[in-house]
Amino acid sequence: MLGCRLEPPRPREPVKRLPCFALRTGGEGHPQGQRVFSKEKELDAWSSLALAPTPTSSPAPPRTAMDSATKDEMQPSIPPGSSCPGPEWPEQERAEQLARGAALKWASGIFYRPEQLARLSQYRSREVQRTCSLEARIKSVVQSYLEGVKIGVWQLAQASEALQAAREALGQAHGLLQDLAETTQTLKPLREQVAQHKQLQVLSQLLPRLWAVPAAVAHTRTLIDAQQLLEAYACLRELEQLQEETWAPLGGLELPVFEALGPLAEALGQAVEVAAGAAGQLAREDPALLVAAVRIAEVDAGYTPSLELTPRDWRQRCLQALQEGLERTHFGTPLLLEPGALKGWLEALRVALPAELATAEALVAPCCPPHYKVVQLWTHTLHHGLRRCLQQLLEGPELGASDAFTLLHWALHVYQGPEMMGSLELGPEADVSQLEPLLTLENIEQLEATFVAQIQANVAQWLQNALDGEVAEWNREQEPGTDSSGFYHSPMPAIVLQILEENIRVTSLVSESLQQRMHAMALSELGTFLRSFSDALIRFSRDHVRGEAMAPHYVPYLLATLNHQSALSSSVSVLQPDGVASGALAPVEAALDELQRRICRLVLEALLAELQPLFTALPSRRWLSSPELLDDVCKRTERFCQDFRRVRNPAVQLLLAEAERTVVLQYLRALMQGRLVCRGADERTRAAERLQHDAAQLRELFLGLGLEESVQCAPVLLALRDLLNLRDPMLLGLEVAGLRQKFPDVSEDHVSALLDLRGDVSREQRLAALSSLQAGPQPSPPAGRRALFSLVPAPTPTLSSCLPSGPCA
Repeated sequence: MLGCRLEPPRPREPVKRLPCFALRTGGEGHPQGQRVFSKEKELDAWSSLALAPTPTSSPAPPRTAMDSATKDEMQPSIPPGSSCPGPEWPEQERAEQLARGAALKWASGIFYRPEQLARLSQYRSREVQRTCSLEARIKSVVQSYLEGVKIGVWQLAQASEALQAAREALGQAHGLLQDLAETTQTLKPLREQVAQHKQLQVLSQLLPRLWAVPAAVAHTRTLIDAQQLLEAYACLRELEQLQEETWAPLGGLELPVFEALGPLAEALGQAVEVAAGAAGQLAREDPALLVAAVRIAEVDAGYTPSLELTPRDWRQRCLQALQEGLERTHFGTPLLLEPGALKGWLEALRVALPAELATAEALVAPCCPPHYKVVQLWTHTLHHGLRRCLQQLLEGPELGASDAFTLLHWALHVYQGPEMMGSLELGPEADVSQLEPLLTLENIEQLEATFVAQIQANVAQWLQNALDGEVAEWNREQEPGTDSSGFYHSPMPAIVLQILEENIRVTSLVSESLQQRMHAMALSELGTFLRSFSDALIRFSRDHVRGEAMAPHYVPYLLATLNHQSALSSSVSVLQPDGVASGALAPVEAALDELQRRICRLVLEALLAELQPLFTALPSRRWLSSPELLDDVCKRTERFCQDFRRVRNPAVQLLLAEAERTVVLQYLRALMQGRLVCRGADERTRAAERLQHDAAQLRELFLGLGLEESVQCAPVLLALRDLLNLRDPMLLGLEVAGLRQKFPDVSEDHVSALLDLRGDVSREQRLAALSSLQAGPQPSPPAGRRALFSLVPAPTPTLSSCLPSGPCA
């Protein structure tokens, strides 16, 4: 606030503070009873110093208090409406309280000792003098402010008078303008008459040309119909120029005579589109018409009419017509092909598309501006049209296997090959590298899956037919056919492998992924075929054994199937995919091994059916005295195995080994039946000699049939001979231990049956011999020797002949 702000106290020197009781007692150095200020006197003194500033170094002389008249004269008069608040304002009261508090604080720091109170009058007089000086200064400032306000008020008055004069002048001007507007309204009919006069003047000048517009429109349409496009475009431009000349002077008025220009321009644009759409044909037959259409489109693209008309954009329409005409020529009709017709359509495209590109480069490109990029436009348009057509074909009914294969091979190899898009005659302007793949990955996946699924169904049917034909021959009156080497032979394995191999080989012409799919399909179908083959053999054997369908040549056809298995096993490697681990053939090889085991089992069952009646009389007293029983066994075995020579290696060796093992096992079963008990040393000697003779006879038999001696099982009879030929029964434990070392699968039942055959073993000797079986660890079977005794059932011995810890106990 002006003239009402209190000046803050000046900084004072720091004074050492004393306790409060020093003021009441007069300080520490004064004795009690000295001068003491009462509380009322202290408050009175501090009140008088409330507004006093900080004392200076030189004290002012004492001065008497001014009377009230002098104080009133020194205080400035505040006019009404001044911004200085009165005493009743809360801000002023707060300022006074703050100033009084500051003065009290200052006085409490200065006058806390009695000797400083003596100078109180000096402080009072000096502050009164200072207060008067401040009031004089404030009065001077206020007076200067009041003079400035007075000058400002005078200037505002002058400005108000000037504004009043300007307002009066503006009012007079506004009245004049209103009078002028009324005068202008009276001239409006005259202005309209002038405009009409000007339009009539223009029309009178253009009237001869306007009368000629209908004839010019008709002439232009005639030129369009006669395909004289350049002349028609020149006439159209003249008519449009005349329309522009009349439009501006007439103030945008459209004359009815020009209403036919819009349809006329559209007719000419359609004629240009038709010519561009037949660019390939026109480039060979009438290139001038194609050049005229392209020139019209280019010239019109640079023409900007002054009328507010929709742009014609004939250049874009011309380019679009070029593309649509090209697609319509080759892919216009919906592709509804009969099964097998896709190959002919693709072959026609293989010839037509390169010819079309050659025509574009040699004939169409010279007729068009360079920025049309005709070769690139032709290439991309044909590619996109063909791609869209193939997509529509794949979205329709499912293709057959032949069509799917043809489309895959054509799209992946022929289309990209040197005869079409990979041709060296296509220059860089064709921009073939920017073309999208003709078939997407999804399309290729779909076609491959379709082809493999249909081929799989066909292969399954072919294989089943081949198997049915083979099975039908098993009940014939004739023996199986043989090849030039005398082995049983049938074309079935070759047919099966040829079917699978040819399909795999054909797919290698398309892609590696399709070939891998075909490999997997071939292995799967071969596994299914082998299972069906095995099931057919089981049915064939069951019907023969039951007598429902007796096969005249049952065993020879079983042996022929063994040759089939060998042929398939030796040639299945052709189905192995290149670069794939051999584990892919593991399921098929396992199925072939199982088929081989099943065939061998069926053959051995037939052999066993012939030999079992002969082994019922072995061993016996007759057997001890005559070799006739085993001679009959050997004769039947030799006669049965005569057909084995028509089986190829290594299957024949496996079959002979299994046949020899079957005879030996049947021999051991007969020995274990307990039909004979030797009555003395003479019968035991003859039994041992018979075992030795029989072992030698079986060895010679199978050596004559071609079985290697190292794989024969007949030597087990020699081990049993040693057990029977032992003179001292006390040494049976050693002999049994030796038998266990050679044949770890021999059991207590087998040893007991052999000891029963001796007929001279007491219970203690038997127990001692059987205990040697459990002495020491279980020996490992010799390398290359298969189990024998574990396959021979033995009669359950009596409890008196069992060990306490044996299984029979």
